[in-house]
Amino acid sequence: MAMSLAQMPRGKIRVCFVAGCCGVLLWACVLQLLSLGRLWCCSWSSSGNNSSAATLVPTRLISGIGGSSSRFSNLKAKSDSEKDNTLPPPRIYKSNGYLRVSCNGGLNQMRSEICDMVAIARLLNLTLVVPELDKKSFWADQSNFGDIFDVSYFIDSLRDEVRIVKRLPKRYNKLDSNTSSNSTSIGTLRMAPVSWSDEKYYLEQILPLFNKFKVIHFNKTDARLANNGIDISLQKLRCRVNFHALRFTPEIKKLGDKLVQAIRKRGSYVALHLRYEMDMLAFSGCNHDCSPEEAEELKRMRYAYPWWREKEIDSKAKRLQGLCPLTPEETSLVLKALGFDNNTQIYIAAGETYGGHKRIKVLQEAFPYLLRKEMLVDKELFSKFQNHSSQMAAIDFMVSVASDVFIPTYDGNMAKVVEGFRRYQGYQKSILLDRRKLVEHLDLYKNKTLSWDEFAKAVQQTHERSLGQPACRRQIPNKPKEEDYFYANPYECLSNLTGCAISG
Repeated sequence: MAMSLAQMPRGKIRVCFVAGCCGVLLWACVLQLLSLGRLWCCSWSSSGNNSSAATLVPTRLISGIGGSSSRFSNLKAKSDSEKDNTLPPPRIYKSNGYLRVSCNGGLNQMRSEICDMVAIARLLNLTLVVPELDKKSFWADQSNFGDIFDVSYFIDSLRDEVRIVKRLPKRYNKLDSNTSSNSTSIGTLRMAPVSWSDEKYYLEQILPLFNKFKVIHFNKTDARLANNGIDISLQKLRCRVNFHALRFTPEIKKLGDKLVQAIRKRGSYVALHLRYEMDMLAFSGCNHDCSPEEAEELKRMRYAYPWWREKEIDSKAKRLQGLCPLTPEETSLVLKALGFDNNTQIYIAAGETYGGHKRIKVLQEAFPYLLRKEMLVDKELFSKFQNHSSQMAAIDFMVSVASDVFIPTYDGNMAKVVEGFRRYQGYQKSILLDRRKLVEHLDLYKNKTLSWDEFAKAVQQTHERSLGQPACRRQIPNKPKEEDYFYANPYECLSNLTGCAISG
């Protein structure tokens, strides 16, 4: 018969109590070790110029890398629950007309545009036609929406907010094809809304147009909704579209997951968005470290595309302002200064590096575990996506979002949207490089004004507060291009953040 606690000798009670406490303490230690095991850290043994980097890297700069967060778990749980085909009830409303949109730019610019257009359709009680993707840009990608995103899921998952149709009803197709941008007939109006507009503009300037036109076609959609001053419900809808409704096709998702698994088998990794690509260099006018022949080639390309408005560009001045992507050589020095050693896995989340192997050789020598998607899985798996830059960008997007550390060498649309995703997933580590200060440090190091230790310390101190931590967006009235981008830091949709201005 079991002995009651009251009957048990006091000595045995003490032994049981101590044993229980030890068990709890041991279990807590195990959990802590498991947590630490998920953290990414560098092996500080190194040689050559970075021999003392280990002593210079502040642990807070690299701590907390890796591991899952509660928000990421919630995000995955939501995705799992969505597989059971439970759909929200449709929102019942009288539609004021059809909104047709043509997106422009690369994949991640178009992604943010789609989010904006859903919010605008909701605001104006419109029926949205599934957005058309850009097929005329530099990349000449002929992908349709359904080649990248799950169309049915996009429509169904948002039906409690806005009605979305795959195509215009037939009765409007003829009107659409016969109507110009300055048409006065009752059909389709083609127009580009004013950039960075708020709700008042759309309610007072755009909505009344539907009294005259059955369909309005926005033929430019980049940055047509303001970053700030938007009602909280619309801001959250932008997040919902971005983080949930825009789900990649099963084919893209399968390949993206396969790449992540292949890298993870080898350990933790850094996703490096090395934006040293021909189109970016030509567009930005940046030719640092390029030969005269390469600089001329880039200039010819810039003049060949009329929508790249800025033609004559002072490359040196632009670089000093921090407006150029880092070169592979500069990137190599910065990574080493941040404390990453030659055992670090680095996935190149970008297209072909301008200058090919000779340009990226210095980065490859510094980091032998430099990975590209083609190296990780059978090349035949890429055959379907090979000539579609947006589909390839979607794969890089997935690998970047899943990485232990994300580092963009230029703050383009992909860099900003990935940063926002990683904030949403629990403020995963993103090292946001301050290129203006880095150029100063790099030039001082190269002319031997700074020693390696001084250079490494300067780089680390510059980025202590640039790791994707919780922060409010920087707002600059009447200068939306200069303020922080909504999709890089959608704080209205994030946890652990207080004191930021919220409208509505």
